[in-house]
Amino acid sequence: MTAPSSIDPARFLHEQLAQASPDLMRELLSTFIDALLSAEADAVCGAGWGQPSPERVNRRNGYRHRDLDTRVGTIDVAVPKLRTGSYFPDWLLTRRRRAEAALTSVVATCYLLGVSTRRMDKLVQSLGITSLSRSQVSEMSKDLDEQVAAFRTRPLDAGPYAFVAADALTMKVREGGRVINAVVLVATGVNADGHREILGVQVTTSETGPAWLTFFQDLVARGLSGVRLVTSDAHAGLVAAIGATLPGATWQRCRTHYAANLMSVTPKSSWPAVKAMLHSVYDQPTAKDVHTQFDKLLDAVTDKLPAVAEHLDTARADVLAFTGFPKGLWRQVWSNNPNERLNREIRRRTDVVGIFPDRGSVIRLVGAVLAEQHDEWAEGRRYLALELLAKAHLNLVPGDQEVTDPTLALTA
Repeated sequence: MTAPSSIDPARFLHEQLAQASPDLMRELLSTFIDALLSAEADAVCGAGWGQPSPERVNRRNGYRHRDLDTRVGTIDVAVPKLRTGSYFPDWLLTRRRRAEAALTSVVATCYLLGVSTRRMDKLVQSLGITSLSRSQVSEMSKDLDEQVAAFRTRPLDAGPYAFVAADALTMKVREGGRVINAVVLVATGVNADGHREILGVQVTTSETGPAWLTFFQDLVARGLSGVRLVTSDAHAGLVAAIGATLPGATWQRCRTHYAANLMSVTPKSSWPAVKAMLHSVYDQPTAKDVHTQFDKLLDAVTDKLPAVAEHLDTARADVLAFTGFPKGLWRQVWSNNPNERLNREIRRRTDVVGIFPDRGSVIRLVGAVLAEQHDEWAEGRRYLALELLAKAHLNLVPGDQEVTDPTLALTA
């Protein structure tokens, strides 16, 4: 007959855990949380990890790491990623709110400085910040400024960055008792893993050559390297800065901006036909066909529209620079449209402010918006397939070869 135990297992375990070191507690808690997240992700997928099942509706695709502050210290939480859609444990972690906090700080600063309009007053009240003191606003801004500064000055160590895009947008800022237009310079790139990154953001007085030169010099100093193609509009200072700081890179003139430039020298009655022919150039399946179609466009306008023909011929090399790279990535690099979508998101967040009280407020809000976008890109699907990036770096794909392998197609 077995003697009855004099030890209560539950009580014994509780006592041992209470006496355990913080390191052990962190490890136990981390293991428990990771197991819960893994089980929940398997439930979303409809089957366990690595298990074949007819009920499976999704698959796991690695992890993204988040810090969780607990009473036993900060724990590194591995959040499972899915191939389709996304999974986020809202019951455990809080999604990033940098941009919202930055917006609150900027609006509060406007309000406290007395530059708010009737619309601003209503917005302040809707955000519930009418009772904020100057010291509270200052403390809030200090924390946000530290986060944005760390993001803007981080090393660019995920390269090589084969493809870069640069653009500028204006913001109204109050300086010296008057309202001026400040320019926000933004650059994005595709890193070695095929994901997009926000490379840099600066606020300058105007969009000039020296401003762009300083901007790109900062990017290079922080580690920007391996650039094969830079897409932008035809701002002379920007193009010169690219040539001065990235001598090995090719410049791609944004096809959307170029169409607007070409339209300005084309008679209004002739523009629909010229526009249709220009679009037909980009619709060709191979680089050789693109250049052949461009020749046909030149032949069609040379006699009737000599100014248009000269404009096209001068811009040819820059507008068709994308043809030196694999067909599968043309759509992603021949225009600044991806950056235009990013600009619209910035505008959506900044339009509620209207006039910023100072340049620091611009950096705070725009930097926070871009930091959030950067995180979303890092956690999302690849922007360019790794096979395409490898071919772009090695120049192994002939210009007239069409990429038909579906595995080389864009993944986003």
